[in-house]
Amino acid sequence: MTFKPARLLLALIAVGAAPAFAQNLAVVNGKPIPSARADAMVKQVVAQGQGQDSPQLRDMIKKGLIEREVLMQEAVKQGYDKKPEVKAALDNARQAIVVNQLAKDYITKNPVSDAEIKAEYDKFKAQTGDKEYHVRHILAATEADAKAIIAKLKGGAKFEELAKQSKDTGTANSGGDLDWAVPASFPAEFAAGFTGLQKGAVTETPVKTQAGYHVIKLDDTRAAKLPSLEEVKPQIADSLTQQKLQAYSDQMVKKAKVQ
Repeated sequence: MTFKPARLLLALIAVGAAPAFAQNLAVVNGKPIPSARADAMVKQVVAQGQGQDSPQLRDMIKKGLIEREVLMQEAVKQGYDKKPEVKAALDNARQAIVVNQLAKDYITKNPVSDAEIKAEYDKFKAQTGDKEYHVRHILAATEADAKAIIAKLKGGAKFEELAKQSKDTGTANSGGDLDWAVPASFPAEFAAGFTGLQKGAVTETPVKTQAGYHVIKLDDTRAAKLPSLEEVKPQIADSLTQQKLQAYSDQMVKKAKVQ
C-alpha cells in the first residue's frame, strides 16, 4: 500500500497529535481540560472513602469539570475575574494552596517518629494517673456559704439534698454528681481537693476555683481505664504533627522582617 503525499502528511499529523489529545479530558470552546485534573479528583474521592474508581464516577467528574469550565469561561467573559473581591479571594486561595504544599513537604521530610509518639503517650499516662475518682460537688457563691454547707453536712444533712442548692445547675438535680473522671479532667485546685480524701469523705474546707467555692465528696475510686498506645496513636501523631508545623511557622515568622 502506498500513501499519496497529502495523505501521508495527514497521517503523520494524526500520529503526532494523538498523545497530546489523549492528555485532555475534553476541549471546551478551544480550551482543553487536562485528564490529570480528573485523575486527581478521582484519587481524592477514593482517598476520602466517598466512592470507588469506576466509569460512572469518571463520567460524573467529567461532566462536572466541563460544566465548571463553561461557567468559568462565561464568568471571565463577563469580567468577574477582574472584580477586586474576586482577585482578593483568588490570592487567598493561592496562598492557602502553596502554604499547604509547603507544610505537606515539610512533614514528609520531618515526620513524627514512633519514639516521639511513645514519649507523648507516656507523658499522657503520667499526667492522667492510674486512678479514676467518682466525685460530687456543691458549688457556692461565697466561702461563707460553702462553710455553712459543710457545717450542715457534719450535722447529718444529706449531700444529695444540699446539692439542690448548688450554683452548678447542671449537676444540682443529680446530687452534684460529676461521674467518673481522672484528676487531670478538673482544674488543678479542684483535683487537689479530692485526691486526698477517703471514700465517702467530704472536704473539711471549701475548695476555691474560678467558678466559686466547692464542697466536694468522694464516692469511690477505681483503676483508670486508659486507652492503649495503638488506640490513640493516630490522634497523638496528628497532634505532634501540628506542633511541628507550628514550631516551623514560629521559626519562619521570627526570622522574617515584619514592619
